Amino acid sequence: MQNAIICNIKDLINAKKLERGDRLPSERIMSEKFEVKRNHIREAIRKLEFYGVLKSMSQSGTVLAIGLTAFNGLVDEITSLAIPSFNELVETRISLELQTVKLASTRRTAQDLEHIKNALNDFILKITDGDDYLEEDLLFHLAIAKASKNNTMVSLMLLLIPPILKTYERAAVCEGDRVVSEIKKHKNIYLAIKEKDPELATNMMNDHFFKLSNHIKNIDPNEY
Repeated sequence: MQNAIICNIKDLINAKKLERGDRLPSERIMSEKFEVKRNHIREAIRKLEFYGVLKSMSQSGTVLAIGLTAFNGLVDEITSLAIPSFNELVETRISLELQTVKLASTRRTAQDLEHIKNALNDFILKITDGDDYLEEDLLFHLAIAKASKNNTMVSLMLLLIPPILKTYERAAVCEGDRVVSEIKKHKNIYLAIKEKDPELATNMMNDHFFKLSNHIKNIDPNEY
């Protein structure tokens, strides 16, 4: 339903020949015109806001944030997006985290290091007790992303974590892992960041992702 409403909004914007900064009709008007509930209109607008093509103004309502040509092209892409697969999530995560750990190792503060250490200790506690440690693992990596001082990268990490938690194929990538080995890999990443050594930090993150990287390399492109 959401994509259908987005397409209706697109058609309406084109019919009115709106340009950047022009205001859209109110949620009430669109709700009546499209014969759907206002909350469905609101959700569609929020999605378009997330991608930066619309913008809600406190006094002006919702306005077109970009030109009409770009809007049409981006909306076509937005509505064609499929739910990302586990393999796509992993591929994106590896690329992103090799950059965040590099930046974190040069930009981290003492407070950042303390947060990373606390997240590491939580991870170690869970994996040592034999409990499911995936959430603590991801929070450790999120602490590293925050230390990069790049809010865009942090936002991407926040977007990746929920679908990874939902789709994680543990059997495919974790078979044969050992507690001592996993703890050592995480500690090595932490120590490299502590020493402010970006090359070592990147190498240690690569080592940590060795099994995931091989998992991706061995996948048939048709399985993405």
